[in-house]
Amino acid sequence: MNSLAHKLGGWDDTIVALATPPGIGAIGVLRVSGSKAIDIVNTLFPSKNLAAQASHTLHVGLLKKDNLLLDEVVVSLYKSPKSYTGEDVVEISCHGSPFVQEQVMQAIIDGGARMAKPGEFTQRAFLKGKMDLAQAEAVADLIASNTEASRQHAIKHMRGGFSNTLAALRDQLIQFSALIELELDFSQEDVAFADRTQLYQLIQQLSTTTAQLIDSFKLGNVIKQGVSVAIIGKPNAGKSTLLNALLNEQRAIVSDIAGTTRDTIEEVLNIDGVLFRLIDTAGIRQHTSDIIESIGVEKSLEKMQQADLVIYLFDAAETTQVELDAVVEDLESKSIQYLLVANKSDIQANSYSQSVLPIAAKSNTGIDTLKQALVNTVLGGSVSMDDTVVTNARHLDALKKLYAALKEVLQGLDDQLPGDLLALDIRRALHFLGEITGEITHEDQLDYIFSKFCIGK
Repeated sequence: MNSLAHKLGGWDDTIVALATPPGIGAIGVLRVSGSKAIDIVNTLFPSKNLAAQASHTLHVGLLKKDNLLLDEVVVSLYKSPKSYTGEDVVEISCHGSPFVQEQVMQAIIDGGARMAKPGEFTQRAFLKGKMDLAQAEAVADLIASNTEASRQHAIKHMRGGFSNTLAALRDQLIQFSALIELELDFSQEDVAFADRTQLYQLIQQLSTTTAQLIDSFKLGNVIKQGVSVAIIGKPNAGKSTLLNALLNEQRAIVSDIAGTTRDTIEEVLNIDGVLFRLIDTAGIRQHTSDIIESIGVEKSLEKMQQADLVIYLFDAAETTQVELDAVVEDLESKSIQYLLVANKSDIQANSYSQSVLPIAAKSNTGIDTLKQALVNTVLGGSVSMDDTVVTNARHLDALKKLYAALKEVLQGLDDQLPGDLLALDIRRALHFLGEITGEITHEDQLDYIFSKFCIGK
């Protein structure tokens, strides 16, 4: 059992929650976990003695309370420790009427259970040592996943992919920490058990691995949160036509009148497992007498600043090199990542010194190439989708602190610090590793992490 569970205590009670979404459906599943889970459900299930049944079995029968028939149900039995929470778990599949579910829930509560808090089932699984904290957080990520990429990475983390990487770092650090601290016990003899050269190489290797994990968060954030893309440009450049072409539907109003789009329009597009939140903005021009259009321009500039990526769309026949240079200079001065896209290239196109993607939004020409460019821009870099990718901001913060602690160990080795000071720096590094997986944590932190889960998980 997790040492924190022993420290906190008070985890012997029994909890219940609806594990399926609320509302009317074919069935609803109620999950019960705790030391009295089987006894409580047994008093409501006269069809069979559940205490005498084997774990991981299903049982069909009537659910009654004081001779009142509640429902005909299927009871799933999972006995400790071979259950999700590590406790006795009973799942009741009843009919999906909210009234029926409430009646069954109340009968279980009257029998001695209490309503579960958000994420409490997974929190108990962590405290019982069924998973570490990084794996527990991956459960929430899997539930919230909305693309194939986010699902794959959540499953990889849930199965211990990220945790295994951290465990390898931790094991090597512990080994050297033990040797250095052993030296302290023999300080009078002036002996060295830890090879400083090997330690230096190890810390360099761990620093490199940690830096790679930190760098992977950019990709991880894209996988988890998606990418906001603002389509900007002059009025009548074809921004709304491009949005419709990317979505393959008529979402935005298109006309030859400049300034048709007065407000921002946002749509979501899934390209190769990455969610792009496309924002069609009002055309940007410096002077307009139309108050409504002026407000739209202000919103466009605001969206441009907030976006992860900007598509600057311009008319290939009308935009000069000087104009494009000015746009690029402005985008780069604001540190905005961008793609230059020349629309109406099928009519006439100027040549430019910058890298430009030629398209014809009206005829869908070059749209697939643009989509691929969007993916390559946000996923480009040394981190592969197959690598361990950090998707959690809490993990990123701990990794940055770990990286700083490792650098201090390297500096200490360069300065030939004594073993007791080196041991302190290594302990700090181990502390930050432990914060990610849950070896180092506290009750308030757990309450915050698991409060973001749904009730029945």
